[in-house]
Amino acid sequence: MGFWVFMLLTELLIPAGMIGFGIYFLKGGPKNVNGAFGYRTTLSMKNQETWKFAHKYSGKIWLICGITLVPLTVLSMLLVRGKDVDTIGCLGLAVVGVQLVLMVGVILPTERALKKHFGSEGKRR
Repeated sequence: MGFWVFMLLTELLIPAGMIGFGIYFLKGGPKNVNGAFGYRTTLSMKNQETWKFAHKYSGKIWLICGITLVPLTVLSMLLVRGKDVDTIGCLGLAVVGVQLVLMVGVILPTERALKKHFGSEGKRR
């Protein structure tokens, strides 16, 4: 039972991070364009307008994904409650894999939205 609780809590770290950073990014994220923290791609760092747009857009996606992942993670782990350590560990790895794909997957729709709203030099269309 102890390993199951540990895995559940560990698996909830990614959705919690997505929710926390989603809220932070929706509120504007890092104030200035920088290469150290935030949604950093070539187009998002063109100017302040693209920077803010990228953070609000990706923040919304992360918030929705994070909120959705919390109950899905708990439900998936309830399926293996009381099972052996190997079963719990394998499902936990699969769940974390899906979470990571969704976490990194924010790049594709955000970059598409940036390209739709801004030219290659960062000027609004």
